[in-house]
Formats: sequence, structure tokens, C-alpha cells
Amino acid sequence: MEDSRGLYLRLCKEGGVEPQEGVLDQLQEGSRLDLSGQSLSADTCSVLARALQDGAFTQVSLSDCMLSEEGAKTLLSGLFGNTTVKSLDMKGNNLRSAGAEVLGKLLARNKTLCRLVLEWNALGVWEEAFSAFCDGLGSNNTLTHLDLRNNQISHHGAAELGDVQECNVFFRRRTHLLTTSSFPPLADLRWNNLGLLGGRSLLEALQSNKSMVKLKVAGNNIPSDTLKALEQTAGHNSDRQTTLRENHSRTQVLSREIQTLKEDKGRQFLSLMETIDRQKEEMGRSNRSASVQISHLQEALNERKSAVKALTAKLQMAEAALALSEQKNQSLGERLSRLEAEKEDEREKQSRRRKKEEEVGQKTTAAGGVCSHWLSAGEELEQRCKSQQQQIFELKQELANSTAELKMRLAQADDRLEMEKRRSKQALEDSESLRQKEVEHVSRRLEESERLLQERVLKLEEQRIQLEEVSVCIQPTTDRVF
Repeated sequence: MEDSRGLYLRLCKEGGVEPQEGVLDQLQEGSRLDLSGQSLSADTCSVLARALQDGAFTQVSLSDCMLSEEGAKTLLSGLFGNTTVKSLDMKGNNLRSAGAEVLGKLLARNKTLCRLVLEWNALGVWEEAFSAFCDGLGSNNTLTHLDLRNNQISHHGAAELGDVQECNVFFRRRTHLLTTSSFPPLADLRWNNLGLLGGRSLLEALQSNKSMVKLKVAGNNIPSDTLKALEQTAGHNSDRQTTLRENHSRTQVLSREIQTLKEDKGRQFLSLMETIDRQKEEMGRSNRSASVQISHLQEALNERKSAVKALTAKLQMAEAALALSEQKNQSLGERLSRLEAEKEDEREKQSRRRKKEEEVGQKTTAAGGVCSHWLSAGEELEQRCKSQQQQIFELKQELANSTAELKMRLAQADDRLEMEKRRSKQALEDSESLRQKEVEHVSRRLEESERLLQERVLKLEEQRIQLEEVSVCIQPTTDRVF
């Protein structure tokens, strides 16, 4: 970036102006341009006005330069759009009416200037020009220090300044003063011609404008009681501004504390909601686990019921087999009875045959062969009878064995059925007891969780009410302050 000295030389070359050595000596590195006591030509003022537009300085001192009317207008016009110069010293330059009007335009357009020194410039001699200066001053809201000493300001000029103070916050907005003020608003009107009427005008303006905390009016032929009233009013304004700054600071501290409390409570609320969500998830998992266990128990119960049904079917089959065996036993008994009847018939027949044989043997001895035949036939019959008796004995034995086996199997089936009934009953009782315990446990946990959640919600509600009460208490205090 081009330095101030190089910029000045370039602008002089472009404008065909001879650079002044005194100005070159002051254009060094830094934020202050001090040209006090320098004799500046109109051309030099034109070049400086263009140089000041680039914003390299924050403080400019042009005191006792005795600027020409044209040079002053050119220099001040160059500061219209400047955004860096905060302090301007125009002491002892005999600005006259044209300078006062340009100063009014500067104050109306410039949004950066904070300190303006206009001592020894006779601005109050031309009432219309000073009125234009006051109009520009009324449009300015950044100026905090104005030095108007020895400017021959009359009571008419004081009335103009009073009107500025009444219609504007005079040099600075109140909120800006509270937050960024490095020194209080100050107007220096010493050694003018204000008189009694000017003092009263300033007093009325000072009473209506609470932001002005320091006003110097010595050497203006103002009565002592008016001076004392001005000092008291300025003191009251100063105390008021101090109180406003303290209240503003306290309000900021309270606002930060409230914001911190809100953030803490918000974090606590989020943590509580996360805890509630976790508890809901745990309860959901517990419910799902209980449902799974209940489904498993129901499946086991169904399996036991199926086993009982299977055993019942087996028992029915065993009973059917037993009935079939009894029927078979009855059939065998009937067959045995028929065999015994047949045997009895055979015995009777054999007895009759023997009788006949005896009769035949007695009658004929010649029939030996026939007798032998009948004897062999009788032996055969006896063998057959013995064989049938053996078969009958075996059938009886088989019937007894079958009956005993069926009775034993029936007894075993009864025992197994009774045992399965007891086991099924016990399993049902156990599953019912377990399900009841699970339901009671889940109910207790749900009741406990609901109670804890209700307590936390009540606590949060109490804290919210307390915060609202604190906010309600703070709001009237802030309203009273402003």
C-alpha cells in the first residue's frame, strides 16, 4: 500500500503543485498528521483534501494555519467521506461564514469524527452561518467533544445550540454512550458572549437533554445562580449516566447469568429426556423379554398339553387293547369250554365204547383183530385227549400270562398318566407363578419410573417458574432504568 508521503508527492505531481517541505516533514509513518502553524496554500489544501480521502490518519491538527476561505472549504470537503479521522483541530483559522457552513455539512455527512476543536474562529459573528453549523451539528450522532471557545457566540447562538440539544441527543446516542464511551460528552463554550439569555437557553437544553454531562461556560457573563444551576444539572446528568452504565452492566451480567441458567437447564432437560428415552428402551426390552419368556412358557405348556393328549391317546389305545385282550380271553374261555365239552363227550363216547368193547370181548374172542384195532384207536384217542389237555393247559397258561401282562401294562400306563398329570399341573403352576412374578416386577418398575418422571417434571416446572419470576423481576428494573 502507498504511504502518505508518496501519495502526497504523486498527487502534487498530478496537479502540478509544488510540494511544501513543511508538509513533507509531517507526512511520516503514523496515524497523526500535525500541520499546526504551517502556512498552507489553496493548492496544497486541495492536494491534502484528496490525500485525506484515502483514510491514512486518525488525528489531524490544522491549528493556527490561517487558512484561506477557499483552502478551508477544500480541506473540509475532503473529509466528508472520510472514515478514519476521529479528531480534527481547526483552532485559530478564522473560518468565517463560509467555513461555518462547510463545517455544518461536514458534521451532517461524516459518521466517524468524535472530537472537533474550533477555538478562536469567530463562528458566532455570522448568525446565519452559525445556524447552518448548528443544523449540521443536530444531524450528527458521533461527536463527543466540541470546543467552541472564543468564537464570539451570542445569546442567539446559544439558543441555536440549545435547540440542537433539545431535538438531538447532542453529540451521541444514549445507548452508544452506555456501551462504548471512553470520555463523557463535552461542550466547551468558554469566553464567548452568551450572557444571561444564552445561559438560560443552555440550562433549558441541558435539563431536557440528559446525555450531556459536562458543559464549560466560564467567561460568558452568565450570572452565578445560572452557572450553579448549569453545574448542578450537568452533575445530575453525570450521576444519571453513571447509574445508567452501572444498571446496564448489571443487566448484562444478569442476562448472561440467565442465559447460562437457561443453557444449564436446557442441558439438564436434554439429559433427562435422554434418561427417559433410555428407560423407555430398557422397559421396552424388558417387556419384549417378558413377552418372549411368556411365549416360551406358553410353548412349553402347549408341548405339555400335547404330551398329555398323546398319553391320553396311548391310554385309550391301551384300554382298547385291554378290551380286545379281554374279548380274546373271553373267546379263549368259550373255546376252552367247548373243548372241555367235547372232551366230556369223547369220554362218554369212550366209556360207551369200552362198555361195548367189553361186551364185544365177552361175546366174541374171534374178533381179536378188531379189538386190537379198537384198542389202538382208543390209545390214539387217549393220545389225542392228552394232546388236547396239554394244548388246553398251554392256552390257559398263555391266557394267564397275557392277562398278567395286560394288567401290568395297564398299571404302568395308569402310573405314567398320573405322573404326567402331576408334572403338567406342576408345570402349569410354575409357569403361572413365574408369569405373575414377571408381571408384578414389570408393574413395579413402571410405577417407579412413572413416579421418578413425575418428580423430575415437577422440579423442571418449579425451576421454569422461578426463571420466569426472575425474568419478570428483571424486566421492570430495566424498564425503570431506561
